[in-house]
Amino acid sequence: MPFKVLFIAHASDADKEKHRSLIETDSYRLHTVVVKNQDEALEISRDFADKTDIDCILLCPGFTHNDVAEIGKITGGKVSISVARGDGPGSKISFEARKRAGISPGK
Repeated sequence: MPFKVLFIAHASDADKEKHRSLIETDSYRLHTVVVKNQDEALEISRDFADKTDIDCILLCPGFTHNDVAEIGKITGGKVSISVARGDGPGSKISFEARKRAGISPGK
């Protein structure tokens, strides 16, 4: 049985039904969904936790600590919740790139 991961990212122009993908190997299944906001992230997290039996939700760096806590609560402790964060310099580069693209943290 593969390790099943859901990666969620934010983009203000995302369509959660259209902007998604699946990459599979025999041992790994990676779902990706791009959402507009935290409400959509919560909806997608709950759906995947309830319906696809995922093992881990990996969140883009734009998710705040409160966002992560909400996702953990809504999934009921059924899955691991992780955030893709870099070191100090890497986080600054990522923040500036998201800002340039119009994707601010927590949005």
